[in-house]
Amino acid sequence: MKVALHVIKARRERLAGLLTERQYMPLAELCERLNISEATARRDLAALAEDQVLTRTWGGALGGALRDYNERFRSFGERQVLASDAKRAIAQAAVALVKSDQTCFLDAGTTVLAVAEALLSQGPRPLTVVTNNLSVAETLSAAKDDLTVNLLGGQYFARQRLVLGRQAVRALRLWKFDVAFLGAEGMDAAGLWNSHADVVSLQRQVAATTPQVGFCVDAGKCGRQAAAFLLNWGEVKYLVSDASPATLQGHGIALKSGQLVPASA
Repeated sequence: MKVALHVIKARRERLAGLLTERQYMPLAELCERLNISEATARRDLAALAEDQVLTRTWGGALGGALRDYNERFRSFGERQVLASDAKRAIAQAAVALVKSDQTCFLDAGTTVLAVAEALLSQGPRPLTVVTNNLSVAETLSAAKDDLTVNLLGGQYFARQRLVLGRQAVRALRLWKFDVAFLGAEGMDAAGLWNSHADVVSLQRQVAATTPQVGFCVDAGKCGRQAAAFLLNWGEVKYLVSDASPATLQGHGIALKSGQLVPASA
C-alpha cells in the first residue's frame, strides 16, 4: 500500500523535531516513538541526512546542537597540535597533584591527553584512570598492570574521540574519584567555558563529586568564551595553566591564593 506524500513528510518532520529536542536517539527508540518499522526509519533517516537535517550514526542519528558540535567543532587532531609546549608544561604541573593508589578521571581535552602522556612516563603507581577520551585510553594502554584504564560508556564521537551523553553521565556515578583533570575552551572574568552543553554536563558531574579537580587550560584561552558556561571561579578548585597571574588579572580573572597551579615550560 502506497503511503501518501503528505503523510511521509509529516512523519519526517516529527522525526527531525524529536532529534532536535533529544539530540541523539537510537534506531529502536525512533521506531517505537513513531510506530514505524526499522526499514521505514532507515529510509526516513537517509532522506533527512541527504537534506543535511541530521547525521546518521551506527544504530541511530544525531540532531540539533549535538550534530552541529560533532561536525563543526574542530576535531581532536586539529586541536592537538595547538599550543603543544604549553600543554606539556601544564601536564607536568598536573601530574604533581596525583598520588599513588588514587582513582583519577581524565576528560576529553587535548591538554588532558598531555596529562595522560605524563602519567604514563612518570606518574605515581599504582593508579586507576577513568576517561571518556579514547586517545587517553589508547595512550595509557601501554602502561603495565599497575596502571589500569577504564573507558566510560555512551555515545561515541569519532571526530572528537570522546564519549558523551546521558549514559556517560550515569556511568560516572559508578565511580568515586580522588582527583580529576578537565579541559576548557575559554576562561574570562565570569569563569570557565566549554564547547557544548553535554561536555559541560559531564564535567559538572565530575567536579561536584571529586575533592581535587584541576582545570587544565592554556594561556591562549584567556579572555575567550565558548558555547556553554561551565563553572564560576568560586567553584574551581585548581586552575593548572601557563598563564601568569598578571595575564589572568588582565582579563579580569581573580583567583584565590593556591588556586592557580603554575605551569612553566
